[in-house]
Order: sequence, then structure tokens, then C-alpha cells
Amino acid sequence: MPIPLVDLTAQYRRLKPELDAAIQRVLDRGQFILGPEVEALERDVAAYCGTSQAVAVASGTDALELTLRACGIGPGDEVVTTALSFFATAQTIASVGATPVFVDIDPVTYTLDPAQVDAAISSRTKAIVPVHLYGHPADLDALLRIAQARRLAVIEDCAQAIGAALGGRRVGSFGLAGCLSFYPSKNLGAYGDGGMVVTSDAQLAERLRILRMHGSRDRIRHDVISRNSRLDELQAAILRVKLPHLEDWNAARRRHAQTYTRLLTQAGLADRLALPQARAEAGHVFHLYVVRCQDRDRVAGQLMERGIGVQSHYTIALPHEPAFASLAHRRGQFPVAEQAADTVLSLPMYPELSEEHLRTVVQSLSEVLRGFGPSKA
Repeated sequence: MPIPLVDLTAQYRRLKPELDAAIQRVLDRGQFILGPEVEALERDVAAYCGTSQAVAVASGTDALELTLRACGIGPGDEVVTTALSFFATAQTIASVGATPVFVDIDPVTYTLDPAQVDAAISSRTKAIVPVHLYGHPADLDALLRIAQARRLAVIEDCAQAIGAALGGRRVGSFGLAGCLSFYPSKNLGAYGDGGMVVTSDAQLAERLRILRMHGSRDRIRHDVISRNSRLDELQAAILRVKLPHLEDWNAARRRHAQTYTRLLTQAGLADRLALPQARAEAGHVFHLYVVRCQDRDRVAGQLMERGIGVQSHYTIALPHEPAFASLAHRRGQFPVAEQAADTVLSLPMYPELSEEHLRTVVQSLSEVLRGFGPSKA
């Protein structure tokens, strides 16, 4: 029985009548850009995340880049961020002309290590961008203390973590802004690209609305050079259908993670793999269930031959990406992120998985690992 890394059609089949009706509603209305569906989605997502404002944009990448621009960050500035994330986290910093300053990760949560952040801050630092990687909230309390002491903005990269929480408060509401992605495979995914910025700073929200619309407030006068970055009505309508289900889907992901951990431990694989852990106060939403293992690429290849969809997120630590070669980082500067990049492996994770699916994944992994030595990541 093939088990993909993520199955987007299973969710569609469950919601087909509602989704089809929402799409038809937009087609019948004939308004496709920045209409009532986008406005309603912005209100709903702001309320869900616990902020007063939300600004929909064309992608999670644009959410990050436009927020940096709206904060006035540009050439000559520095932004402290994590050494392990999807490329867009650092790309957007460079895209506005600033320099990403990388910091190693916590070995348990894979998120930005606050203990190393203070030493990375200079007189040119303007912001900290923590990433709630794989759905686990970064240590925002510690990071906010540092940011407040140094008068820095905290811009949360929530692309993988909508609904994740710390102490009952959802990510995206802690810093100056939170940046969401609605890429189809995310916990709340559209049927194409999409993103949003949530914030309780009304002035920042207004600047973002100008930036997403060619630098214009009224589509007539253009105050700054910007771009077109708008979430369309069809995607907003789809996301409005899905949003009320998000809590149940995140709860299912947590249950699947608990089952994975139990089955892997019962199979004796906890001694062969580094299993994901969450801080006690963190409401992890398990966008991904990530283990670490030696011979990762060989293990992944054999699992895929058995029909088990796996992927590595991410195989190159950000400081070592070719695009950042000019920063001249050396191997060994970010040892925890580097080890993670060499060993992380994401197992299938989506709400519609059954326990039979999970047992099949664990059984396949157990059989594959029998052919490898006893080393642990």
C-alpha cells in the first residue's frame, strides 16, 4: 500500500461539496482579486491567531519580504535568523538588501537557539526572524526578552506552524508580525500559492496593504516602488472552508505524532533514531514528523522503493547554500544545524493517515534499518 508524504486529494474528497460550492460562489460573483472572500479570510485568520490585523498576500515568501520592507529594513542592515529552514527565510532578507546573520539551532526543537542570539547582534541588526520549524514554536519568551533589550523587531516565520501555541497563545501574535504560508501542503493549504501577515500594529498593516498593491493606496497614486502580491478570491474562498477544520486537523497530527513515537519505541527504533521532542509548554502542530538517522539517503531510497513517501527538510544548512557563498561561512560554524541537515528525514504526515498507515511506515522503516549498523544520529 503506497503511502505518500502528504495526500492532498484525501482532504479534498472529504470537503468536496463545501469546496465546490465556495469556488462556484466566486465564479458566479465574478470578482477575483481583493474582494469579499479575501476580506473575510483576513478577519477570520486574525481572530484565529489572536491579532487585530491580517494582510493577505500572494505567498509565504512575499509575506516575509514585504514585512521586512514595511519595517524599513534594507541595505546595510542585518537580520538574525536560524541556520536551518527553507531557503525563503534567508532569501527574503537578502532580497531587501539586508544581510542574514545565521545562528545555530537548539538540538531538541531545531528552532533558533536563544543562547547564541545575543552574540550575533551588532549595531546594524534591525530584526530577529525565528522560524517555528516543522510546527514547533521557537523559544519566543527568550527571544522577545533579547529583542526588547536591544530594541529589535521580531518577525515570526510561521509558514509551517499556523495554530501552534505557547502557553495557550498562538504563534504569530508574539512578535511585531507573523508570516503565514498557504502553500498546498501546509497545515492550512490553498490550491496554489498564498500567504498572509498577521499583526496588531495597524500602521504596519497599512504599509503592507500599500506594498502588496504596487505601492498604491487607491490604485491611482503610487507612493513607493513595490510589486503586485495579492491573494486571489478563489484561494481565499477555499481557505475559508478549510479554516474551521484546522484545529481538528492539528489535533490529528498530534495524535499521529504520538502514535509514531509509541510505535517506533515499541519497535526498538528509539535507539536507532533521534525522535522529535517538544518542550512541555509548546503546542507543536507537527507540520512534519522528523526523525534523524545515519545513512539517511540510503534509508530514504529504500523506503521510497517500498512505496513510503519520505523527504529531507532540509539537506543544506542555510549558511552553506551556494547563494550565500559571499558570506564565507565554513563547515563547523553551525554544528547542530549541519548535523541535522545531514540526518533529518520526514515521515508521512497528514490528518487523514490511519493507524494502519502509521504501522506500515514503522514496519517498513524497521525492516530497512535491519540492514544497517547500530549507529544513531
